[in-house]
Amino acid sequence: MDSIMTAVNVSRCFQTKSGDFWALKNINIEIPRGKLTILRGRSGSGKTTLINILGALDLPTEGSVLFGDRDIVKLDEKSRTALRRYEIGFVFQSVALIPMMNALENVDFALRMVKYQGDRTKRAMECLRLVGLSQRADHLPQELSGGEQQRVAIARAIAHQPKVLFTDEPTGNAKLVKTRS
Repeated sequence: MDSIMTAVNVSRCFQTKSGDFWALKNINIEIPRGKLTILRGRSGSGKTTLINILGALDLPTEGSVLFGDRDIVKLDEKSRTALRRYEIGFVFQSVALIPMMNALENVDFALRMVKYQGDRTKRAMECLRLVGLSQRADHLPQELSGGEQQRVAIARAIAHQPKVLFTDEPTGNAKLVKTRS
């Protein structure tokens, strides 16, 4: 299998008042390139914790995470930030759109962050069209429904054509991981 990511014996322990809480213990997963991968489980089962580790937002207590041939656990913070910025896309439970920017500007902002070399406005509009919102490009987040805001967040996440896209709670108790071929 051609994997874009592989987690090996990933564990994550949180310190609580009552002692150690192991959110993950010895997780092994291969995420194939170009495929949709769904992490399913009940609330509190560690899905978000695992996505945060796979997406280089958090580090495991134990284990390794390979993104291609790089172990992201061993990267310094600057390298993990670059990995998140240029190679990974995120759609979070809360859409986190910038309230004073319209839909087009929210998508364009993601392109500015990666120093996109093409026509940013054209690319941002293309992404909004892909999610069915090209006619709402000039609307502020508060002028959009919750579902429309989520679609703007998706457009923003795919604008820079990440190698992997993580979405948290897109359909209730599921997590989606989409990779590019």
